[in-house]
Amino acid sequence: MTPISTFSLVARDPQTGDLAVAVASKFLAVGAVVPWLEAGVGAVATQSYANPKFGPQGLALMKAGAGMEEILATFRRSDPGLHTRQFGIVSAQGESLSFTGNECHGWAGGKSGENFAAQGNILSGPEVIDALVDTFLSSSLPFPERLCAALLAADRAGGDRRGRQSASLMVVGVGKGYGGMDRWIDLRVDDHPDPCLELSRLLQIHRLLFDKSGKAEPLSSQDIAWIQRTLTRLGHYAGEATGNWDEATEKAFRALVGIENLEERYGGGPYFDPLALRYLRGKLGE
Repeated sequence: MTPISTFSLVARDPQTGDLAVAVASKFLAVGAVVPWLEAGVGAVATQSYANPKFGPQGLALMKAGAGMEEILATFRRSDPGLHTRQFGIVSAQGESLSFTGNECHGWAGGKSGENFAAQGNILSGPEVIDALVDTFLSSSLPFPERLCAALLAADRAGGDRRGRQSASLMVVGVGKGYGGMDRWIDLRVDDHPDPCLELSRLLQIHRLLFDKSGKAEPLSSQDIAWIQRTLTRLGHYAGEATGNWDEATEKAFRALVGIENLEERYGGGPYFDPLALRYLRGKLGE
């Protein structure tokens, strides 16, 4: 079995209770194996010679009220290959554990504390985990962005000594995802020359498309005229670019918003989220 050389961060946001796993690796589609999460319960990252059963088993034990030492003891009893495993666990209460078996390929190790567990194997050195933890603990960014920043810092500190290939970010929070799902953010870069940087880019897009903005501002006549010209150029609008909002403009604009998946940013009328407007201007130009 191929070892999953990787560095990962399992974390809980104490402000919201959201749980997350962020991971990067010289391994194809690392997000398909390492992260396991359940809102209100906990999060697990399983890696090195990964035992995928640790994910659902760890979550079930946390749901039943088991602490970290009990979970480790259960894994030890049930898995004779524990010496080749590496995993991190954080509970919904912020308890944490980072475990590295003594036959994981070096450099291998981890750190844990309240609300986080960081671990990695086949790394350039301990400075990778130091960068991962220090960035996560010191950054004032929002929780998902902080996780991506920590991954990128760890990568730039040396990262996986075999190279780069994939990265993943999964965040869960009760009812925070699409259609009320608990899975809020689930982004994967499966094969890319700079996966941690690409993951940060995807998170920006996710924020744009799925965050509920609540920041709609009145469109100026110049903005409306630009929208009308753009809608005409794209074949959605047959009127004049007068800069005056009307029913035909709104109908055409709703069509454009739907094509661009920006429905969360538009509530009707001559009001629009300024971030989304800048995005459209940058993409569609004059």
